[in-house]
Amino acid sequence: MIKFIVTMVAVFGLTRNAMADEDATPTIKKEASTEAVTLEPRLPLNELRVFAEAFNRISSAYVEEIDDKTLLENAIKGMLSQMDPHSSYLDKDSFDDLQESTSGNYGGLGIEIGMDDGFVKVISPMDDTPAAKAGIESGDLIIQLNDTPVKGMSLSDAIEAMRGEPGSEIKITLIKTNNSTPTSLTLTREIIKVASVRQRYLEDGFGYLRIAQFQSRTGDEVEKAVIQLKDEGDLDGLIIDLRNNPGGVLQSAVAVSDVFIDDGLIVSTRGRMDDSEQRYDARTPDSIHGVPIVVLVNAGTASASEIVAGALQDHGRAIVMGTTTFGKGSVQTILPLTNEKAIKLTTARYYTPNGKSIQAAGIIPDIWVGRSKVIPTKSNPWRIKEKDLSKHLTGDNESAKGESDVDDPQSPDSLDPDSLDPDSDPDSDPDSDPDSDPDSPESTSPYSSNMELAVRDYQLNEALTLLKGLHILGRTKTPQG
Repeated sequence: MIKFIVTMVAVFGLTRNAMADEDATPTIKKEASTEAVTLEPRLPLNELRVFAEAFNRISSAYVEEIDDKTLLENAIKGMLSQMDPHSSYLDKDSFDDLQESTSGNYGGLGIEIGMDDGFVKVISPMDDTPAAKAGIESGDLIIQLNDTPVKGMSLSDAIEAMRGEPGSEIKITLIKTNNSTPTSLTLTREIIKVASVRQRYLEDGFGYLRIAQFQSRTGDEVEKAVIQLKDEGDLDGLIIDLRNNPGGVLQSAVAVSDVFIDDGLIVSTRGRMDDSEQRYDARTPDSIHGVPIVVLVNAGTASASEIVAGALQDHGRAIVMGTTTFGKGSVQTILPLTNEKAIKLTTARYYTPNGKSIQAAGIIPDIWVGRSKVIPTKSNPWRIKEKDLSKHLTGDNESAKGESDVDDPQSPDSLDPDSLDPDSDPDSDPDSDPDSDPDSPESTSPYSSNMELAVRDYQLNEALTLLKGLHILGRTKTPQG
């Protein structure tokens, strides 16, 4: 028993020496130490004796034989599972999966998850992945994977169960946020190649930038996307869509913020360790020189994407629109135990430039716009206008016969109600089918385009309307008295 306790002291001593600072998606920066370190006495010996006794009882009395190595690994997993939903034990396979998700190329379902009261909770599905196509949404609870309940399953085990060979199927049972009855879905795994950044013009002068996830190259991709938008036309306003963005690499979030902020603090981190106190500042000029920005967020906007939204909001550089974000404001650090095993531990919290903590609070939008459906109504054909009155004065653009040379572009008659889908998902990815965009240049008129966009994605249409208003206000001269 004494020998076991001494061994445990040595093991605990190693954890204080092996340290690698990290971000939202961790990587190892130091090799693990293999030499014991002299530490001040800090382990409660009575509790350690209880642990050793429990270890001995389980090892000798459990219904099936279990080796000491597995038992110790399970003890570490159990210790981390009681900390917070984002701390976990990483064996070699788990760490390889972590690196794959950072690069954005792996076999699976394309879903960001966390733990909630023993169940797997969906943080956000990724664009154009099996999870997104199946209608899985932020806030859904996964209660079973194939025939295995997830209650009591670790986060890493759940991730491992959902990943697999492309083409293979997995049955997922979940509880939707608006329905207490379990729903079963059969999904086919695919190679997840997450397109981090996409851009296009919604209308002349008003650009759209979609960031699906923060990968290692996202900062450079955003900079190139902005250059491309400026090359294609005169950029008068920009929408940055961070909805259902589960986050990713911290440095990429800083780089993206730096594209639009001249100088000052972007984000800071604070924790108990000395090297967890970090400040990240803007270093390059605003690449679009003060052009108005609207940032779209929702409950699936998490972690690194919340950093971007918070930085642009606090600097007054953008108006944040949508619903309150997820609220993951913590930093995970990889602490190596051996050369192949490590723990992912929450070591700090994020703070916006104004000193607000993101954790469990999220980013509150400047303008709240919920997920809504727009159903266009037909105009009343019997409604009389001035031009319908007998002997009305002729307008400048009206012929002698009473026919106007100018069509009414705002008339709902110009729309085909049968072509609009009132049951479409307004929170779906607005960039999922660029060839069939209702806001493409082929639309009959800007007003028709806007109505179709409002039906398909109400939040995006509201952001576009706000941008137009900001542009008009910006070019309106203040009367001089």
